[in-house]
Amino acid sequence: MIPVVTPEQMAGVDAAATEPVEVLIGRAGAAVATAARRRLSGTYGARIVVVAGKGNNGADGRAAARLLRGRGAAVAVLEAADLGPGERLPPADLVIDAAYGTGLRGAYAAPDPGGSPVLAVDIPSGVSGLTGEVAGEPGAVVADAVVADATVTFAALKPGHLLGEGPDRAGALEVADIGLGPLVAEVADTWLVTDADVIAGLPRRPREAHKWQSALRVIAGSPGMTGAAWLVSTAAMRAGAGYVRLGVPGAEPGDTGLPPSEIVVTSLAGGDWVDAVLSDLGRFAALVVGPGLGSSGQGAGGVLGASSAVGRLVRSAPVPVIIDADGLNALGSLDALAEVTAGRDRPTVITPHAGEYARLAGGPPSADRFEAVRDAAWRSGAVVLLKGPVTIVAEPSGRVLVATAGSSRLASAGTGDVLSGVIGAFLARGLPGAEAAAFAAHVHGRAAAAGRAEGLVAPDLPDLVSAWLSRAATNPAPAGGSENWYGEVAD
Repeated sequence: MIPVVTPEQMAGVDAAATEPVEVLIGRAGAAVATAARRRLSGTYGARIVVVAGKGNNGADGRAAARLLRGRGAAVAVLEAADLGPGERLPPADLVIDAAYGTGLRGAYAAPDPGGSPVLAVDIPSGVSGLTGEVAGEPGAVVADAVVADATVTFAALKPGHLLGEGPDRAGALEVADIGLGPLVAEVADTWLVTDADVIAGLPRRPREAHKWQSALRVIAGSPGMTGAAWLVSTAAMRAGAGYVRLGVPGAEPGDTGLPPSEIVVTSLAGGDWVDAVLSDLGRFAALVVGPGLGSSGQGAGGVLGASSAVGRLVRSAPVPVIIDADGLNALGSLDALAEVTAGRDRPTVITPHAGEYARLAGGPPSADRFEAVRDAAWRSGAVVLLKGPVTIVAEPSGRVLVATAGSSRLASAGTGDVLSGVIGAFLARGLPGAEAAAFAAHVHGRAAAAGRAEGLVAPDLPDLVSAWLSRAATNPAPAGGSENWYGEVAD
């Protein structure tokens, strides 16, 4: 996994480094110069403009300028403070933005590169290293930050590369090693999931495997509303669950409208169904509860909170549990969830989108979404997955995993139900809670990227998930597709 550290953590790493700052600046400048050479057809005679600030970010840019001049480039170094807002830069084959790094406070009025490609040093100047937002003075017009074609950052990613406007403004992102890796590893509590992590970390079925070793129980749907239950169950089977037993409260197996399939649909009473589920839940490896449940999640009498049907089921479940959609609505708040998880010794995973998060937490996630999800996990005692194009997963301990494979292709009804099914399968296959959630989000996004660019719908995804996992199992670098913004290959 790729470490992600805050600007404050990175400042601590820099301060703890045993090498002199001049050595680190030299390494950073060399990394920038190397990236610049890769983006040019040749450095000899190339026109390069470096916009340099007064701090270490500017020093990195000046070090790169010296190296590029040595390679025959015509390099002009301009002082960031001397350039007016939107001022047109001289014509260039490449502009290197080394004005301000992740420590910038306040707004930055970027000059106009005039159509020249831009390589940013550490982070596009004007973008918050913590939130990815473009900073502005209160009550003032926000000055536009740099929009880069590529960014070279050092030792670790920063939250601002992943959140807000950061991904769009950073362009293709490269993490350069300047000798601080061991120090970063000591302080990092946030990590970006990659293809390689999923390929190496997802347990394979042993030769002697049988279906019950990765069996999943699903409690989802309601009479006349079984689509979500079907998506969860089908996705789980395609993601490697050996057996899925589906219970739809209040619906007899023949009345669900679901087609005959390998998914086993069993009767479940419409009133108090919790004891019936608990009676044999220990045979299963994991449980998904919530999608499409409607008011059945509250149980008889419409009880909300820890005493709801979902709350009582999860509290007593002897297996890892995923709670989504109407399961979250039945619980109602993070405090109620904390009551439920207090006596559990198995992972509890919740998967809210931003609106569900706001209802559970009493307000929307803050711009520092990593901290917002971390706080929700600490308050609830659950692994919290906040859905989005950047999906953030936090453990109660404060450890955070991030998946960036998502896209607007997933912005359609039912895709969250598919995600719950994949998480359930990964838990049933033996992954810990945070890894199951983050790996599933990564695969979910990768699967969508392999589908239709327009008109992708949730029922397309289970087969796409299976296809991506199948290729990953036999080919550690799936062929085809195009590089995404952090350099991995997407189908």
